[in-house]
Amino acid sequence: MGKQNKKSSTSFLVQGSILAIASIVSRIIGLIYRIPLTNIIGDTGNDYYGTAFQIYNILLIISSYSLPLAVSKLVSANYSQGRRHNVYRILKCALIFGVCTGTVAALILLFGAEFITGTLMKTPMSVFAVRVLIPVLLIVAVLGVMRGFFQGLGTMMPSATSQILEQIANAIVSVWAAYVLADYGAKAGALLGDADNYSAAYGAAGGTLGTAIGALVALLFCTFVLVVYLCAFKRSLHRERKRNVDSYGSIFHLLIITIIPVLLSSTIYNCNTVIDQAVYKHIAAYQGYTANQYGSWNGIYTGKYTVLINVPISIASAMAASSVPALTAAYAAGKKGEAKRQIGIATRFIMVIAFPCAVGMGILASPILQLLFRDSSETAAHMLQVGAVTILFFSLSTLSNGLLQGIGRMKEPIKNAIIALVLHLGLLAALMFLFDLNIFAVVIANAAFGLIMCILNAGSIRRYSGYHQEIRKTFFVPAIAAAGMGVVVWLVYHGILYVLRVNAVATLLSIVIGAAVYAVLLLLLKGLNEQEILRFPKGRMLADVAKKMHLLK
Repeated sequence: MGKQNKKSSTSFLVQGSILAIASIVSRIIGLIYRIPLTNIIGDTGNDYYGTAFQIYNILLIISSYSLPLAVSKLVSANYSQGRRHNVYRILKCALIFGVCTGTVAALILLFGAEFITGTLMKTPMSVFAVRVLIPVLLIVAVLGVMRGFFQGLGTMMPSATSQILEQIANAIVSVWAAYVLADYGAKAGALLGDADNYSAAYGAAGGTLGTAIGALVALLFCTFVLVVYLCAFKRSLHRERKRNVDSYGSIFHLLIITIIPVLLSSTIYNCNTVIDQAVYKHIAAYQGYTANQYGSWNGIYTGKYTVLINVPISIASAMAASSVPALTAAYAAGKKGEAKRQIGIATRFIMVIAFPCAVGMGILASPILQLLFRDSSETAAHMLQVGAVTILFFSLSTLSNGLLQGIGRMKEPIKNAIIALVLHLGLLAALMFLFDLNIFAVVIANAAFGLIMCILNAGSIRRYSGYHQEIRKTFFVPAIAAAGMGVVVWLVYHGILYVLRVNAVATLLSIVIGAAVYAVLLLLLKGLNEQEILRFPKGRMLADVAKKMHLLK
């Protein structure tokens, strides 16, 4: 029994790591292409681009964001019980559901784009970028079903590979299309006496065109993999006796009641960024700031701050996606002890990654912005310094949402997100009206939202799973190791910069040295033992290296 539990925990962590690595690679590709994209469209263009994506993301969340999680949960539960006919029916029902919801969302955006961008978001020039994203809502809905299907079967490779292919295509097309369309927009805008804004708006539309092409490439890849897999899968159905097969009507009903809680939770959890922007822009306009001022600040927030912060947070999203089918299978089999172990492993893994990322991002805020975006402004640097702690809060809250859904407590993230949303909106308004913090109010309020979600979700997990959070190795040790790393990073960066006067070299070397120092401190403080290291991908190699350095006994 112990061996089975170890194997299950290891498999869960490896599969989560595969998706996490793919997410990191995708985020890095996304970060790299945002550099030339930002140079082309500027902070104003980033405002249009970011606004378009926030509108698109809300409709995507409502129409299909919850599909991968819901499908993986249902597929995992049925597949672990050997009900393959049900698995196949779930796939067919989910595809039909995805096509219907994706089409409805696309029609809403088609007819409501101008009202949403102009009246609600106070960014009318983002309408060009929004219109490009209309067909993507349908593409991503179908793509999400396929990814959820494979995740439910316990393999993350199709999702991981498709993510990387999607981002590569996205990067290439985005930069090229932004360059071409920005030039066209400048010429068209010159005739209207507003060349700069039209250039930025058309350039942003070019950036969203890359998103559309990337999603299409990922869909074609997943379709190919699914067709190949189904050829073998259908043959296995003939060998299975057709018993206990649910009707299509009951599967649709089960799919809907599984999706709705995830949908509500995801919508509330993610809509805070859209609401933040709408509230921020309306209050800023009321306070007398010009559209160019608050638009430019929002462009820095969405095009630089959010892009950088989301790189480490993507690890949590991947671990959450991989934890749901594993926890669902464990609970379906009555293995609550195994589920608790998986909760502990996932939480520890996230904190080991999130702490050094948060500290490093805060200390190297300005150097990183100069390296990537050639931005030495105090506004952007202070944004990252203030908001670096968001990495911790959103990593843990994102993971805990998935953990609660995995143990069948679908309503808890909804209730917790509603409470966090209301409290953080009150804080946002207070910070803007009482302290006139403009965009920094958004940064602080967003961090507060993540913190409140962490606290509420932790209480829900403890209440319903019986899991008691271990504190020392999960939080205290990584925090101390990250603090020590931070001191070294600061000294190394300023020392190298003083000698060489080259920011890029100083930044990169300080990051590499900082990572090594963190790993050493983590092991010296016994934050990880050999058995835990062996559960990681390439764990044996990592353990051997640590032993040679006398960091492990």
